[in-house]
Amino acid sequence: MSRIGKVPVAIPEKVEVKIDGAFVSVKGPKGQLEYTFTDKVIIAQADKEVTINPADETKLARSLWGTTRTLVSNMVVGVSEGFTRTLEFTGVGYKAAVSGNTITLNLGYSHPIDYVLPTGVEAKVNKNVIDLTGCDKELVGFVAAKIRSFRPPEPYKGKGVRYSDETIIRKAGKAGSK
Repeated sequence: MSRIGKVPVAIPEKVEVKIDGAFVSVKGPKGQLEYTFTDKVIIAQADKEVTINPADETKLARSLWGTTRTLVSNMVVGVSEGFTRTLEFTGVGYKAAVSGNTITLNLGYSHPIDYVLPTGVEAKVNKNVIDLTGCDKELVGFVAAKIRSFRPPEPYKGKGVRYSDETIIRKAGKAGSK
């Protein structure tokens, strides 16, 4: 029995959920999300709750039960509150700027990196911190991982782009000859 899948998803005020078989559409103040789930789970709405149950007792259906519930929950939370991912960058001359839907990063290379943000993700830059916000958790996480991949943090001086909650284990450099 899935402990996560058994818990119904509560629908807050100002959030509208439409279910058509395996297709789920969630609309709220932060935006609208749509997703087509597998037919191995049954998604039903009653009052202000969404319940998910496996369609049969196969191992695949039971394994998708909790996953589907979490995805529906992320959709509801995303359109009501939104998701934020914070990146910090450290290094001499490293800087970032946002213009429209493009973020320009100077990360120690010979050229600046222009990354076009996908629709649904917004960025704000404060000194050496980049805040990415959006209603789709997967998309916000993907954009954060992509920006981090341009200059991952290195363990010797700690330079690079890292998540705000990430811990970089520092290494000692060469001891040098005596």
